[in-house]
Amino acid sequence: MVFEMFIVFTVLFLGSFFQGASGFGFGLFAMSFLPFLFTLKDSTLLVVSLALVTSLSIFIKVYKHIHYRKLFFLLSAASLGRVGAFFILHNFGEMDILKKVLGFVLIGMVIYILMQKQKDEAKEKENAIFPIVLGFLGGLIGGVFVVGGPFFVFYFMVACKDKYAYSANLQATFVVTSIVTVVMHGVSGDFSSEFLLYFLVGFVSVLAGTRLGMHWFDRLSQVHIKNIASLIVTFAGLNLIFFS
Repeated sequence: MVFEMFIVFTVLFLGSFFQGASGFGFGLFAMSFLPFLFTLKDSTLLVVSLALVTSLSIFIKVYKHIHYRKLFFLLSAASLGRVGAFFILHNFGEMDILKKVLGFVLIGMVIYILMQKQKDEAKEKENAIFPIVLGFLGGLIGGVFVVGGPFFVFYFMVACKDKYAYSANLQATFVVTSIVTVVMHGVSGDFSSEFLLYFLVGFVSVLAGTRLGMHWFDRLSQVHIKNIASLIVTFAGLNLIFFS
């Protein structure tokens, strides 16, 4: 039990560090390892609940840079995607086959991240379809596997002119979608009796990790963080596919 708590603390600390340093990555990193200890459903609910803490702690520092107009379409679609994800996770979240599905999704997300263009190379037009599609996909995948962040990241990298506006809009999206998921599953009684204990351990872990990550925000190379995290997530994804 103590060793399991230590593993959970370490995984959540590293994931929140990546989130603080780069704006996203908490769910992607944490969901690479927690399903080895818990069911997909319990892993998702723990990570989503703590993602709310992580995102909120970052958002309160950058909220003045939020762009409501750029946020509206994506956030509306993402919230709708979370509603769809709720029914999937509520009804099928205990199935082990979903761990293998998660493995493929993780590897797909890594490929997506590594192949996406830099902000100054992107020339997407300003239209409603672009954020609606990315928002719904990010909300749906994020609500089931907590790895929908890259879809939001891609849009805000294109839509926002500076890293503070990018971070403010991104964290606002994470906060609202996490609230939608937590409330729906809470009302449905999906949280187990052991959840509170792991949440308290995770709460301390993510606050420390986020604080340290934000301290290194201007010091660490985003490319290096992305490459290291991608390598770890790929390894975990392969483990889920072949050994879960």
